Amino acid sequence: MDSKYDVIVVGSGAGGGSAAYKLTKAGKRVLLIEKGPFVPRTAATIEVRQAMVEGVFANHEVWHDGNGREFVPDEFHNVGGKTKWYGAALFRFRPVEFEAEPTFGLLGWPFGFDTLKPYYDEASDLLEVTTFQNEPELQALLDRITNAAPEWKAESLPLGLSHDILSRPEEAKHFDGFASPSGFKSDAERNLIDQIRNAPNFTLIAGNAVMALIPSPGDPKTIVGVSCADGSTYKADTVVLAAGAMTSPRILQDYLKDEGFALPCGNLLGGNFKKHLNSAIIGFSPFQDHDVLRKTAVLYNDRFPHSSMQCLGWIDAEVLATQAPKETPRFLDHLLGKRAIGFWGTTEDGSAAENRIISGGPAGFPVMDYDLGRIEASKKEHEAMTDAWLERLLAAGLVGAKKYMGVAVTSHALGSMVTGNDPTSSVIDADGKVHGMEGLYVGDGSALPRASRVNPSLTIYAWGLRLGDHLAKAR
Repeated sequence: MDSKYDVIVVGSGAGGGSAAYKLTKAGKRVLLIEKGPFVPRTAATIEVRQAMVEGVFANHEVWHDGNGREFVPDEFHNVGGKTKWYGAALFRFRPVEFEAEPTFGLLGWPFGFDTLKPYYDEASDLLEVTTFQNEPELQALLDRITNAAPEWKAESLPLGLSHDILSRPEEAKHFDGFASPSGFKSDAERNLIDQIRNAPNFTLIAGNAVMALIPSPGDPKTIVGVSCADGSTYKADTVVLAAGAMTSPRILQDYLKDEGFALPCGNLLGGNFKKHLNSAIIGFSPFQDHDVLRKTAVLYNDRFPHSSMQCLGWIDAEVLATQAPKETPRFLDHLLGKRAIGFWGTTEDGSAAENRIISGGPAGFPVMDYDLGRIEASKKEHEAMTDAWLERLLAAGLVGAKKYMGVAVTSHALGSMVTGNDPTSSVIDADGKVHGMEGLYVGDGSALPRASRVNPSLTIYAWGLRLGDHLAKAR
């Protein structure tokens, strides 16, 4: 077994990167282990064919849904995790989004907004969150919509994005869903891991998956290390699972099965999985759109309190072709691409214990059993909200079409190891420690009981910073 560390962090995304950063800065000996490689800092990461069509940088692991159908989830295994590829929309949850709402199937946090606020502040500073002025054509469209229907309220989108990106049109057009080769986009690697890379108390291992947890001899409830795909083992006082809401619960499920014991929450581990209800909406105008950045505004409507409508980044013929039917003529892609503007409709999904992540399903495939029929209130609001937005686009002179982004879209995966005070109804406590175990914590989006109506990335960063702070002070 290799030299002992204070803390091993498994996974280098928003939560893992934040926890590792905080612990390293506090002087702890930290080992960060990432399953995937480094993302190249080259123009290849903003090429539509490589990033979207061929999926050169994406996950290719096959999963099964609850009905046994195969699919490949929208996951990324690399240093920085999904933050390398996200749209860098960095929102804070509202105070009300820390509260339970049983009528909508929403669990509550074990603490309120004020507990996480200092870490929201710290994360916002580290990620250099800012806003951009809307470009002329987008602003004109929003004015037409909000003037005619004032119930739709537009706000600036908080972005982890440098204003210098505006000097590079190709990067400005290709940051949402792409990795920034020039570093214009804030992510877990550049803004957190790179800041501690040369610290003597920090070690990063990339390209080596953690396969199992290691128990203390004769005490399976106490974790003392991990073993990796290459056969190497590492020991630490504390292990933090931060491999993402679709991987972290499977690591623990496999361990519990091998060791033959259960957590106080029973089979809740992997349950309450959430990933938002998301729909892409494309509006087509008779006129060509010359805006470049585009993703600078978000809209809310009090009729749909669990939902939001964001502007998407640049859509051109090449991007449009990745979503259009194969039979669509290329000239039509080009014609429509010049006149297209995109939106992303999001609704918070309720928590259902039956919506779950399962390790080692039939034929050994991992399973995501996620059924909208279990969260009818969320489904109803999402359909009503997206239909209402299509009506507003039409009234503003754009013909729209929407596409529900199904089971494979997991960019906002969370909730599969929820935090709570009751060990029988939650997997981890308010500080992230797994109920009924010692030395094992959760640092990623698995912990979040709620998804909110907006992107959860900043909340996952904040959770990781808070966890790192707690562990630094606890030992």
